[in-house]
Amino acid sequence: LIYGATWQVSLLYAATVLIITCPCALGLAVPVVQVLASGRLMRRGVLLKSGSALERLSAVTHVAFDKTGTLTMGMPELQHKPSFTSQQLQLAASLAAQSKHPLSQAMVRAYEGALLPLTVQEVPGCGLMTERVKLGKASWCGIAATQQDAALELWLVEEGASPVRFTFADQVRSDAKTVIAALKRQGLTVELLSGDRASVVEAVAAELGITQATAELSPVEKCARLEALKATGAHVLMVGDGLNDAPSLASASVSMSPASAMDITQNAADIVFQGDRLAPILLSLNVAGMSQSLVRQNFVLAMAYNVVAIPLAVAGYVTPLIAAIAMSSSSLVVIANAMRLNLRKEAQ
Repeated sequence: LIYGATWQVSLLYAATVLIITCPCALGLAVPVVQVLASGRLMRRGVLLKSGSALERLSAVTHVAFDKTGTLTMGMPELQHKPSFTSQQLQLAASLAAQSKHPLSQAMVRAYEGALLPLTVQEVPGCGLMTERVKLGKASWCGIAATQQDAALELWLVEEGASPVRFTFADQVRSDAKTVIAALKRQGLTVELLSGDRASVVEAVAAELGITQATAELSPVEKCARLEALKATGAHVLMVGDGLNDAPSLASASVSMSPASAMDITQNAADIVFQGDRLAPILLSLNVAGMSQSLVRQNFVLAMAYNVVAIPLAVAGYVTPLIAAIAMSSSSLVVIANAMRLNLRKEAQ
């Protein structure tokens, strides 16, 4: 109208510009990638519980692992040695029945008799106790660290009786060493944070090739370590499964938990994965990285379309029909680019 065109021509140009600037491609840039990524992970037994988990996962620089139930299978077996009586095993199992810790569950599985009715208090990261009995880690039970073997242990301390040591054996996950090596090749720093004894943690770390390992950590100390890493600018992925891991999972930049973990731990985690392998961690990291790359590409494609198409529409070189085709085509291009996510080779 300003340049002397009739109202019919001006209306035609306005309609064309309105059609061609419809922000469908821009609006699809992120959601279509997230839907495809979530679907791909779901098919491999990985559940995204947070909408921003992929974005945070793509920025990870450090990976911190718990040990028992995370790097190991979390199905320890009590080693039956002549160091305890059936009465002592019954008492220990009666306390352990009030906890879901892997060692406690192993104690319960090892005793097949009737359990004693006890009122038990659980202290996360330490053990279980009644008024006269404690079952848990040596330091919490007041036992000096004299055992230098790499066996998992629980101590039973009863008033008026000698302390009793129960030892357990737990198997490392079959692909743990391979996954740790792959994480290192990707330039990530891997760290082991555990509440177990130093000798046990050092043995597992040496077996898996982890150079940074800290033992005998309480839940508060685990959180403090993660906060210290984040203060240096690190983006930390925490992987854990136990009751004492829930606070550290919540304080990490992003967190993962196996489906075998306790309910409270799964609730605190951003991502939950199934199975007895750690490969889903690699898969999730790879999918997150590819997703963010595709999101950036989609934004560039959507903006490039607008930069080219809008001036042509304003100048009158595009009809409403062509504008509709161009607008739809831009959305299809964004979707097709996002579909490349399903062509990415998965980590084995």
